[in-house]
Amino acid sequence: MKVLLVDDEKHVRDAIRLLVNWQQHGIDTILEAPDGESATELIARHRPEIIMTDMMMPIMNGVKLLEWLQANAPDSKTIVISGHDDFSLLRHTLKYGGTDYILKPVDPDQLNDALDKAIQAWNKEEEFRQTNRELNIEMNTIKPMYWDKLLSGMIAEPATYEGAAEQLDKELNLSRSVGECRVAILSLDTMERSVKNKFSQNMDLLFFSLINICNEFLTTDGRGYAFRHWHSETEIVLLLWKDLPGAEAFLEKINEGMRTTLHARVDFGIGRIHAFPADLTSSYQEARDALRKRNLKAKDTWIHSMLNPVKSPQPSLMFSHYEEKINLAIRSGSSGQIEEAISQWMDSVKQSEVITLEQLDHWWREFSVMKRRFVQQFFSGASEDKVKQVLSDEPASVIVPLDEHGILSLSQWQQELTRSIVHISKLLLENQQKDKNVIFEIAEYLEKHYHEDVTLQDIAGRFFLSREYISRKFKQEFEVNLSDYLGQIRMSKAKVLLRNPHLRISQVAEMVGYQDEKYFSKVFKKLEGITPNEYRKTSNSI
Repeated sequence: MKVLLVDDEKHVRDAIRLLVNWQQHGIDTILEAPDGESATELIARHRPEIIMTDMMMPIMNGVKLLEWLQANAPDSKTIVISGHDDFSLLRHTLKYGGTDYILKPVDPDQLNDALDKAIQAWNKEEEFRQTNRELNIEMNTIKPMYWDKLLSGMIAEPATYEGAAEQLDKELNLSRSVGECRVAILSLDTMERSVKNKFSQNMDLLFFSLINICNEFLTTDGRGYAFRHWHSETEIVLLLWKDLPGAEAFLEKINEGMRTTLHARVDFGIGRIHAFPADLTSSYQEARDALRKRNLKAKDTWIHSMLNPVKSPQPSLMFSHYEEKINLAIRSGSSGQIEEAISQWMDSVKQSEVITLEQLDHWWREFSVMKRRFVQQFFSGASEDKVKQVLSDEPASVIVPLDEHGILSLSQWQQELTRSIVHISKLLLENQQKDKNVIFEIAEYLEKHYHEDVTLQDIAGRFFLSREYISRKFKQEFEVNLSDYLGQIRMSKAKVLLRNPHLRISQVAEMVGYQDEKYFSKVFKKLEGITPNEYRKTSNSI
């Protein structure tokens, strides 16, 4: 705990220091200021819990300091120590939150009693503040997650409502008298890319923002409640139980709130009116179907219902019909041929009057399976890790490219498909070149034999090449000479081994190909900037 002594007379501050048993009161830091202005700077920087101040001081007196404290440090407790028995000063002290007014010369018992009372008051208020902080944390983190899970469970199993009916009535104003409901769904699957890009580093914040906007509208008059669907990575569910016939119009109002706040609108799917809670699942499924079966090539509305079904999409169009053309284009290594193959597929897609999210999802799964088949075919004998590495830049689920009007952008989708196939073709060519290039074989040999006494002469003899040729080509390919490349491998392995406290540094040196511990340490410091022992201490502390 900190205390600040404010008095323009140093001998008074020294006397107060001597009169109080600071340790007994739990005071470990004593700050001093000669006037109110200096005091405000210290208070802003150190936030002392207790402030003892004189009233008559130059620059800023105690009267002004008390006023400043009430506005800027209201949690601090203030004891006034003054040489003036003036009722107006006493009244000012009480008005602005002072806990005591002590006259000079200071009585030690009176000062200690005043300090004890101020500390008790601060501790009591701090306990209350801490309780409030903990409650706020619980409200802001645990409770929303609780409602997400509970309401998501009700979507899957409406019978669970009975066990939570009282809580729902008390917290969400969903009373037992509610007999009907509707479910609406907001899905991030087809949200405008500009918004998702803005929140790409923190999708949880995007969910939080969208749910907050929805609930600002829904909870104002107890119309419903929005929550994150526990069993979906992209859905926000809106459970509606008031003015159900007007739900579509109300969703338009929410969407206008989205536009104002996030500068983008979203698509809602909404189910029909059903009995609550018995048919809650039916309304949810209708809302989901309305979103997944809407026509992405048109934008007549942002609110989608199965009451207005769209035309059925073209069922016979399949990615597999174009697999051979794409396969040949990849093998050619020509970006032009790849673009042509993808264009042929897209020309067929453009002829469809209707494209739904459900159909896009099906095509994406086809495309993903086809790419995996290509990788396994092109990189024969590749491990599963290698396959994952080649496909690592691909999203786990379909990304729906929309233009600024929320309509499916086939040109963007074509670019994405082309980029993906060109990426595989490029990796295939690199792999073929690597297989033929003896320099990569040498690099692989170094990776496996770094712990041995490997010399350039040994490698030249093993691969039947001159030392000069190996040195020149190796430097061209890897931009470092062979010995430095070997050193980097050894240092990389050494750093892993140094994390094991049971290995001596001499053992680590021998395990990575150095018989001389001192030489190993010298090389390690040259490359890493610190000694092996310093690295071990740093890595272990981290």
